[in-house]
Amino acid sequence: QVQLVESGGGLVQTGGSLRLSCATSELTFSLYTMGWFRQAPGKERDFVAWINRSGDTTIYTDSVQGRFTISRDNAKNTVYLQMNNLKFEDTAVYYCAASLLVRGGRNPREYEHWGQGTQVTVSS
Repeated sequence: QVQLVESGGGLVQTGGSLRLSCATSELTFSLYTMGWFRQAPGKERDFVAWINRSGDTTIYTDSVQGRFTISRDNAKNTVYLQMNNLKFEDTAVYYCAASLLVRGGRNPREYEHWGQGTQVTVSS
């Protein structure tokens, strides 16, 4: 069973920042494109950001564009999500996911492996 392990979630005030990390030791990490998704209570799992294999192409959902930055370090088998200027509506469980597709994946079904999730709570 492939494991993706997220960390870095927590409680932060509106306008604050958090940096999420997602690490794995069980994938040939550089072969996978990586995505971040989030799921609020009672809602579907939504796409947040995607990064290609080399890290030079990224895609964001409109609501986080300009506030969040996805990056990766293939030497450390880790993908990051820097979240700045957090808003109350960013509150959710955040998941990282790995896909063998080379194009940007907004659909959760396009991902083969998922982490367990990390809670991000933004207080207003």
